Amino acid sequence: MRGPLVVVGDTLLDRDVEGVVNRLCPDSPVPVLDETDHADRPGGAGLAAVFAAAQGAEVALVTALADDAGGARLTALLTAAGVQVYALPLLGATPEKIRLRARGRVLLRHDRGGSAAEPGPPHEAVLRLIAGASAVLVSDYGRGVARQPALRAALAATRAPVVWDPHPRGPAAVPGITLATPNEAEVRELTEVPPGGPRLAAAAWGAQGLRERWRAGAVAVTLGGDGALLCHAGATPLVVSAPVSAEGDTCGAGDRFASAAGIALARGALVSEAVQEAVAEASAYVAGGGVATALPPQVRALPPVVAGGGDQRIGAAAAGAVVAEVRAAGGTVVATGGCFDLLHAGHVATLQAARQLGDCLIVCLNSDASVAGLKGPDRPVVSQGDRSRLLAALGCVDAVLVFDEPTPHAALSWLRPDIWVKGGDYATGGGDEPTLPEAEVLRRWGGHTVVVPYLDGRSTTDLIAAARGGGRAAASTGPRHTGGTPLAPVEQGDVDQPTAEGAR
Repeated sequence: MRGPLVVVGDTLLDRDVEGVVNRLCPDSPVPVLDETDHADRPGGAGLAAVFAAAQGAEVALVTALADDAGGARLTALLTAAGVQVYALPLLGATPEKIRLRARGRVLLRHDRGGSAAEPGPPHEAVLRLIAGASAVLVSDYGRGVARQPALRAALAATRAPVVWDPHPRGPAAVPGITLATPNEAEVRELTEVPPGGPRLAAAAWGAQGLRERWRAGAVAVTLGGDGALLCHAGATPLVVSAPVSAEGDTCGAGDRFASAAGIALARGALVSEAVQEAVAEASAYVAGGGVATALPPQVRALPPVVAGGGDQRIGAAAAGAVVAEVRAAGGTVVATGGCFDLLHAGHVATLQAARQLGDCLIVCLNSDASVAGLKGPDRPVVSQGDRSRLLAALGCVDAVLVFDEPTPHAALSWLRPDIWVKGGDYATGGGDEPTLPEAEVLRRWGGHTVVVPYLDGRSTTDLIAAARGGGRAAASTGPRHTGGTPLAPVEQGDVDQPTAEGAR
């Protein structure tokens, strides 16, 4: 594969709530579900991207994300699965689908969240991504991403094979796609297949009509447990039977089919070969237990987004509200991050300098688990609850977002700050310098990195060592910056990795 598999489409937050039913509601004859467990996962295009990444492919997802806790949760889940997230702005709330289940059966599905709306325009980096893809999968859930004009122009212009998984409420595929993958119900609705008649004949009639209307290379109609029917340039459709008879939860089977077809085409497979691989993958997926067992372990085990605990300046909801307000006013979003264990004057100076660069400052704070993973079981000294409250109390901090991952990449992909501030010891001379690890993430939306120096002699490590040794931290010790200007703007990754930690 010469480039990533690029998935384009609408992402939803899916939640499965498992429970037991032992009684009826006293005020209405409906069952009462006592919740025993719940699990979040990306849905829609996000699920297709997770499936592709689990197969070992390099996957980039172009989707719309809202400035709310649901958007933050989705980004964390996708990043944990190894998906590169290229987020477009989405007005309103994250769409959610909640399935209430008992003994493996769905009792009720509760939908809530944002209505369908065209997202904001993509950055140039997104258009370059599509142009350089090995294959593109458009996973349309009828919520607006597939209607975005700049994205449609890029999809029509790419030389990569394009798989289009349509939705009846969505737009027509761009002309010249390689393969469309509707299911039976979708092809009937999209082409108004006459009722009655043999099943395969109806599917073939609809597929041929859709192929001609969209000027598609081929259309594969998925038939559930019976495989798929492939209609291409030849006069006779190809029926691809499922290798195993599978019964079970079919949620996500269409996404598994489409992602498998996209990966096969990216490797250079013929369309007929790609459809055969997709049928085999989707059948094995259902037979193996469906989405409950197919998600990667790192996605299933990801802790929930840390809530604010009642503080209006802490948590994903608080950070999202600040960012949305600043963006709506045309302002500049600034973010920084770190552990901030034992908050000291050096931290405050960095935060004050960062806040001066824009119209709000969001602090991405490593959780207790994240700090322990980075620094060992003796850290942090101060819990995340206290650290976040201390930061939120500073006048230069507008919101604090706590994250569990080792790096802030997921938080950054959701926040999409205009400026990411790093504190550190940086040389200002020329020469080839390695890039910051966050720089590649910021390139996805045109963000920039800025470096502010430490105050001399301020170090959390030294403070802890002095406290444990009974001594006093000297103001003259600790990391020193090497002169130069007090504020050094760095264009997207043109800076050295710090020799000391940016927010210790």
